[in-house]
Amino acid sequence: MEIQEIEVFIDAEGQVEVKVHGVKGTSCLDITRPLEEALGGEVELREMTPEAEETVSDEVEERQRQQGR
Repeated sequence: MEIQEIEVFIDAEGQVEVKVHGVKGTSCLDITRPLEEALGGEVELREMTPEAEETVSDEVEERQRQQGR
């Protein structure tokens, strides 16, 4: 099992950056949601990693195969 990490960076102006490591697909959003809500719930910018996007594409293709498309 791969280690899952959340890194939180807060700069001098109070801007918060959150990075998630060891989580595939969009499940990282479920992991960070409580933290985002605790910090006020406003997300100015969200960037997904290439690994997350590849995994999402794989998940969509698998669902389509299962549905007989």
